[in-house]
Amino acid sequence: MHSDKIFLTYLKENDIKGINEIYLLFAGKVKGYILNNSGNADDAADIFQEALIDIFHLANKPDFVLTCPFEAFLFIICKRKWLNELKKRSQKPVTELHDYVSYSEDSVKVVEVYANQIEEEHTIMAILETMGDRCKSIIKACMGTDSQSIIAEKLGLSYAYLRKKKSECMSQLRNLVADHPVFKNK
Repeated sequence: MHSDKIFLTYLKENDIKGINEIYLLFAGKVKGYILNNSGNADDAADIFQEALIDIFHLANKPDFVLTCPFEAFLFIICKRKWLNELKKRSQKPVTELHDYVSYSEDSVKVVEVYANQIEEEHTIMAILETMGDRCKSIIKACMGTDSQSIIAEKLGLSYAYLRKKKSECMSQLRNLVADHPVFKNK
């Protein structure tokens, strides 16, 4: 675990002073990067906030270990998010992040794994949102910690019907995910 794990603790514990420190230390650099790459202050704020939320979710996973400086991790996540946003907007050229923060190639490799994981999770959730309301509600309910019998009761379904419908919905989701360009070559 890297010594910058304190920043993860700030996020995990919703420590307002610590989160303010993260903003003071890093938000300006992210803003500068985005402003110099076809973005505006609102874009920078959105990207920074989304990155912190993604890092918060990663930090709460039991197998997550920060092995590089938090600054490099955060900036690489922000850069990936911004590049994806520019792709959506059909704008290509950006300056290198090295102009704003220095990081090692090992840091890039580690963060790229997590950045890919974040992108895949967001893509799966976006695909889920395109599904029918019944499947959407069943899959989302099953993502929580409640047992299937409790979920069935909450949704007003029999336990057997929930299991059958969940299986059908998950199969449909797997097929949609497999056909999506993000997952096509995996």
